[in-house]
Amino acid sequence: MRELDLSGRQLTSLPVSLDDHADLEVLRLDDNALSMVPASVGKLTRLVEVHLRRNLLPELPAAFWHLPNVETLSLGENPGLTIPDEIANLSSLRRLYIHDNELNAVPDALGSLAGLEVLDLGHNRLASVPASLGDLGRLEVLYLSDNRLTALPDELRALCSLTYLGLTDNRFEALPEWIGKLTELVELRLYNNALSGLPGSIGRLGKLRELHAMNNRLESLPGSIGGLASLRELDLMSNSLESLPGSIGGLRRLTRFSLRNNRLQSVPDAIGGLEGLRHLDLRANRLRSLPDSVADLPELEKLDLRWNPLTVLPDWIGRIRERGCIVLT
Repeated sequence: MRELDLSGRQLTSLPVSLDDHADLEVLRLDDNALSMVPASVGKLTRLVEVHLRRNLLPELPAAFWHLPNVETLSLGENPGLTIPDEIANLSSLRRLYIHDNELNAVPDALGSLAGLEVLDLGHNRLASVPASLGDLGRLEVLYLSDNRLTALPDELRALCSLTYLGLTDNRFEALPEWIGKLTELVELRLYNNALSGLPGSIGRLGKLRELHAMNNRLESLPGSIGGLASLRELDLMSNSLESLPGSIGGLRRLTRFSLRNNRLQSVPDAIGGLEGLRHLDLRANRLRSLPDSVADLPELEKLDLRWNPLTVLPDWIGRIRERGCIVLT
């Protein structure tokens, strides 16, 4: 037997002996009530995947941390689970999920997991993360959402393979200027923080496709934002923006743009340069007029103008409605 799946059975102990399953490659024990895993798990040296999410595990046996072939380890939602320095012995590890464990700290030894590609530390109580994470040169996904972070160690600028960075629901008031060195980033999630601005270096993220920064305190955008040539989705809802830089017109691949619930009094003519834009959400701003260039957006499918003090709707509103664009006023 190569896979043993005992998930979702509310087990408090294993009904089988692991000694009888030396050939196991995949062990699935998610969604049970296990408070311990037998030490005999250390004999399952062919294990590649171990799934222990949503149990009651305070720790794992010492022998577990010496399994030579484990590539995926899922330990999330075991409140109080201890992650020891011995995790560094899992030299084959590529994906590590230790979210929702009420962790106040994680060991520096995580930086020794040279092959790690996915690291999920979300939904814990972390006020900081180890500088050693900057040694994870193969890391592609770093999920740090819903912690107590106010800053990132400078060493993380070396994460040259990172494509996804999740920093939502923390306590950031600013991002480091070195964020622009993470040039492989495709998705950056920043919402539900206290950011008052974005660093100018963000414009160097030429591969970025999604930038989610809603529910912050952004008062302005850097002019460099026009350098995000690959951006498809930009969500700036519920900030304090009063204006947009003219460089915004450089986002020619943008398809969704949300500016709902800001303080915009005007929109620059340059918005007409967003030739790929399909959805433009301008709800709940302070707009009294719109530039005629909005009418020239060839792909626009939905324009939401509700809850603005628009005195007179532009003549071109009727024209874009005739071509099939939904306009809400």
